[in-house]
Amino acid sequence: MNIKYRTEKDLPCDQLYQLFLAVGWATEETTTQEMIDNFNIGFIHSTFVFSAWIEDKLIGCIRALSDLHFRSIIYDLAVLPEFQNKGIGSSLVQKCRNACKDSEWLVQTDKAKDFYKKIGFKESDDYFLTISSKWF
Repeated sequence: MNIKYRTEKDLPCDQLYQLFLAVGWATEETTTQEMIDNFNIGFIHSTFVFSAWIEDKLIGCIRALSDLHFRSIIYDLAVLPEFQNKGIGSSLVQKCRNACKDSEWLVQTDKAKDFYKKIGFKESDDYFLTISSKWF
């Protein structure tokens, strides 16, 4: 398996949408064409973006926001199901951590908690309060 890792932020919207569909973060029933056409906006405006490719196929990606010193937070780590459990997700997280080594790294997750604990994240008592987006 010849995986290439890239750093460009302007990921192809159609491939990013298909990746999100595959991991269950998007549904055809609730996704509009406007959403698909702008699917990479969050990535373009993120501090760090890393993606995993086999030839021209996007198989995984991660994005993070950071103040480049104190705190960084991971969003949208996704790997196509057929490529999971092959170290790709761990590699993507490590690339983020290497980009800002001294930062505290945060992630909010419930479904992937065991994955993050396995690669060194620890549970905390902190929690997030939210205001919903118009997109989801």
